[in-house]
Amino acid sequence: MKKLLLSVFVLCIQLTAWAQIESAPERTEGEGPWSQLIIRGVTLINGNGAPPTGPVDIVVEENKIAEIKTVGYPGVEIQDGNRPKLKTGGKELDASGMYLMPGFIDMHGHIGGEAQGVTAEYVFKLWMGHGITTIRDPAAGNGLDWVLEHKAKSARNKITAPRILAYTAFGQGSKSKISSVEAAKKWVQNNAEKGADGIKFFGATPEIMQAALEENKKLGLGSAMHHAQMDVARWNVVNSARAGLTSMEHWYGLPEALFTDRTVQHYKLDYNYNNEQDRFSEAGKLWEQAAPPYSERWNEVMNELIELDFTIDPTFNIYEASRDLMRTRRAEWHEDYTMPSLWEFYQPSKISHGSYWHYWGTEQETNWRKNYQLWMTFVNEYKNRGGRVTAGSDSGFIFQLYGFAYIRELELLREAGFHPLEIMMSATLNGAEALGMEDQIGSVEIGKLADFVIVEENPLENLKVLYGTGAIKLTEDNEVTRVGGVKYTIKDGIIYDAQQLLRDVKKMVKQDKDKTGYEIKQPGMK
Repeated sequence: MKKLLLSVFVLCIQLTAWAQIESAPERTEGEGPWSQLIIRGVTLINGNGAPPTGPVDIVVEENKIAEIKTVGYPGVEIQDGNRPKLKTGGKELDASGMYLMPGFIDMHGHIGGEAQGVTAEYVFKLWMGHGITTIRDPAAGNGLDWVLEHKAKSARNKITAPRILAYTAFGQGSKSKISSVEAAKKWVQNNAEKGADGIKFFGATPEIMQAALEENKKLGLGSAMHHAQMDVARWNVVNSARAGLTSMEHWYGLPEALFTDRTVQHYKLDYNYNNEQDRFSEAGKLWEQAAPPYSERWNEVMNELIELDFTIDPTFNIYEASRDLMRTRRAEWHEDYTMPSLWEFYQPSKISHGSYWHYWGTEQETNWRKNYQLWMTFVNEYKNRGGRVTAGSDSGFIFQLYGFAYIRELELLREAGFHPLEIMMSATLNGAEALGMEDQIGSVEIGKLADFVIVEENPLENLKVLYGTGAIKLTEDNEVTRVGGVKYTIKDGIIYDAQQLLRDVKKMVKQDKDKTGYEIKQPGMK
């Protein structure tokens, strides 16, 4: 299996595309769309912060929400005379006792790569099986043309896939690294002409970042940034937001903006960025070098970012192995849903990105736990003061699996202090606003598109019911059962059996294992 060399990892993304993965096949899953769809008797958990309400009937006509009608009271039999009427050729979906949310939005959804050895079908079905109906592909790793092709097919529902937004990595396709203001502006213009929805930046000199972001903003495209350590000393999150960056990924660049007694991270003196254990173990000490919570500098940076209408997409889940490696690599879904090639990609390696387990131990995990506490404190207070926080997964690296990792992200937002209703806002309407699509998706409102997640258990009480593997529950008879898992994912008015999509993935994994007799083994075990 081909692996990415660390020394050129970011440059490879910027200058070219990852090797393309196998394209998604023509859609054979899902029922519909219909001229009219009525979802009956469901409890609505909207994406706008409102408390649950129900039972309601939701009427969809030609993929637009046409009516949301309260049809009764909890525990009281619904009177049919009070309900919307089904038209000839329409479809009824009985969701009595179930819960409905807007379709989930994954703001950091890489569509795999040759190094992971997975197909687009595998990735898309894991997402759709977890209620994810929209993804932002940050870096267009399979090439912009490939991503735009799948975006168009998804928009026409020719493939089983979320709707896709393509954010090209800055400099992607260039024959050499962009080294002038003029070249930066030209690349941004060409990127817009090709049909990209935005740009993901990793870093450049201040003058190039300024020019590229200003030009991108002028053209009306979105932007995201992973403030990589190679350029962050001169260009942190505040610089980016002032220049027009609309969202940041992870947290790099934010602690650096909070420095008060230094200008660079306190790197150990034999640090080497191409050694990923150096990179990630030292990153775990970064937040404690920043201004403390609620201090003058901390408040100053937070308030300015909020004033600039800046979006934080924290992707808490993707670094969770840094604070608890055993928990993350032993997640119960790996056995049935992780492809052998992907499992191999995760293994300790000096040349595979995100596989920095050279000698990961108690000291590193302890540092990262403290790191998370400070990071989460900032993100939660950012939300409390009116800042926009979204949900993104960055799956395909560091033992985080597509779909499953997104639900874990929701759990980590809860750990950070978000109320479950605030989490739903981050997963839906906040993402739609960050993408400039709040008039189409993100909440259940008349006139918006019919993207929904339906589950049989109340996810506000237990987010684990959103995992494809469900949640463990003990019956009154002392029997251990599993409940939950998304029941239906509805995109563009088409009803997908979410559990069947996951069974399809499970079958793909089994077939792949059967070819070679592959068994998942923990690192170093014989």
